Amino acid sequence: MTNPLLAQWDTPFGLPPFDVISDDDFAPAFDQAMAEDLAQVQAVAENTGAPTFENTIEGLMRCGAALDKVAGVFFNIAGSDSTDAREALMREYSPKFAAHSSLIYSNKALFQRIQTVWEARETLDLTDEQARVLMLVHRNFVRAGAALEGTDLERMTAIKNRLAELGTSFTQNLLADERDWLMECSEDDLQGLPEFVIGAMRAAGAERGLGPVVTLSRSVIVPFLQFSPRRDLREKAYRAWGLRGANGGATDNREIAAETLKLREERAKLLGYGNFSAFKLETEMAGTAEKVEDLLMQVWEPAKAQANRDGAILEDMLRADDIDGPLEPWDWRYYAEKRRKAEHDLDEAEVKPYFQLDRMIEASFACATRLFGLEFETLDVPLYHEDARAWHVTRNGETVAVFIGDYFARGSKRSGAWCSAIRAQAKFPEQQIPIVVNVCNFAKGEPALLSYDDARTLFHEFGHALHQMLSDVTYEMVSGTSVARDFVELPSQLYEHWLEVPEVLAQYATHADSGEAMPQALLDKVLGAATYDMGFQTVEYVASALVDLAFHRAEAPADPMQKQAEVLESIGMPRAIGMRHATPHFAHVFAGDGYSSGYYSYMWSEVMDADAFEAFEEADGAFDAQVAGKLEEFILSKGGSQEAEALYLQFRGKMPGVDALLKGRGLAA
Repeated sequence: MTNPLLAQWDTPFGLPPFDVISDDDFAPAFDQAMAEDLAQVQAVAENTGAPTFENTIEGLMRCGAALDKVAGVFFNIAGSDSTDAREALMREYSPKFAAHSSLIYSNKALFQRIQTVWEARETLDLTDEQARVLMLVHRNFVRAGAALEGTDLERMTAIKNRLAELGTSFTQNLLADERDWLMECSEDDLQGLPEFVIGAMRAAGAERGLGPVVTLSRSVIVPFLQFSPRRDLREKAYRAWGLRGANGGATDNREIAAETLKLREERAKLLGYGNFSAFKLETEMAGTAEKVEDLLMQVWEPAKAQANRDGAILEDMLRADDIDGPLEPWDWRYYAEKRRKAEHDLDEAEVKPYFQLDRMIEASFACATRLFGLEFETLDVPLYHEDARAWHVTRNGETVAVFIGDYFARGSKRSGAWCSAIRAQAKFPEQQIPIVVNVCNFAKGEPALLSYDDARTLFHEFGHALHQMLSDVTYEMVSGTSVARDFVELPSQLYEHWLEVPEVLAQYATHADSGEAMPQALLDKVLGAATYDMGFQTVEYVASALVDLAFHRAEAPADPMQKQAEVLESIGMPRAIGMRHATPHFAHVFAGDGYSSGYYSYMWSEVMDADAFEAFEEADGAFDAQVAGKLEEFILSKGGSQEAEALYLQFRGKMPGVDALLKGRGLAA
């Protein structure tokens, strides 16, 4: 029988036939697709015609369609619905993918053809997008080591293969620690917890055939830390959360982190860079480690000052409970929640019934309809998990995309939230509509209820999805979110602002039981407390970004944990606040190269998103049609077809400073 992954997919919108694909299909499909890809690439390299954009650059773009198809399915389900078989495939094929990539990038005949086209670029009649694609292809080959020779080239190949293995191991160790730890709770242990927290704990336990449990899923552990009056249980849970990837034994990530940093440094130096940050930031908007540090420190000092003021208040509350000793990290969320209730008269248990998952999905769709004319219709198609659901996205009756949402936490899903594409938008070599996936980790319930922070996450990931769905470029390599890392978070963080629009909350924040809209007084409190505890949130994020930068801008540390401690001490990290991502579970940085020396990107993008939303406010409000049109025309549709700064300048006319960010976070002087 034909392998379903390699067959022609006669399915609605060319969706993968998930109902007939099995884990056994992936290995033979990958093997055949990689062999096909290499043969196609070799044919481009051996073309006897003079090198042109069409026969070399576009020739390369035609290669690997089958491999893209198989990988688009596998990598989307490997992180969101892991099985033993899929984890084994990741371990086996990660080094094979790295070796496959190295074979292409080290193909001297191919690189010579690309170099010839690059050197002739001024004489070619290229569109702006073609010129951009040529530059990116040439740069990618050079940065991958295509210009290296002999032992240097061999060493580069070995480094990339090893880094692929390490990234896979880091991810699987973290997933194992998150999946395997739980704290069983008696009925007495549930005292003082709101019903929505108890419901999430019972659902997490039921999935494992147990009573109520605390797991290391953020949607369970964070509300437990917020509401449990049991300080001993909070400490036990918090310590387990902080020790993910650092428990000793087979799943410990500390040595993996150290080896990863060493190899990244060596890779950068082979290519002639002084350190990995210099290599990595060359292609980003920030450009240099100094500019990154400057931004982070402009935010760090006011954030730390606010956090220290807040911490003193919370410590007084701890003392009032007759507890000696300092405020600890497992205390902060509990006392911050009590303070929020006291000062803002805002109780998350009162707010949460108004944030039903289904209504927030509707809200995110409705905003996209008003801004960009998109319509969403439920699709009844086979998907990779029963929790996933799909929508057909249209505009003026024309298909724009297929959108898949996978919202609930489960043991087979890695933590966090993300957006990916099973298939990206492109027009070459033929028209293809994007298939876009949002994955979240919300607690199950009947109905499923979100915190305000969860709702922001949903809007954030849907902002990424819009970047993919509204992409309108010719070549897939510049499609959608294929942009500088410190630009990619602009559409996602900008879209979060629509959750704060009063008319959106008034219409979609309806009570799970009564169906009533959120009362105006409560709505005012929610929006009024939007920047509450922002000192804490900013400190935990910026600390992680500064540690990431320190790891990569100088000689790789022999002991990353010691380096982490030194950085935190040097910046005066408040003792009662932990890093958002400590090194052993810093998947953004160590599960792959994505955010390595780039975790600052969220804040770099936030400088722009705060300024970009001001463009709407300066016009006719959040749904101003003219500004929405410019946002789509100059940012969402363009992908990486131009430099990020050029795109932003076309949209806004100027580059912003940090002031709007500090104001938006409530940290301005």
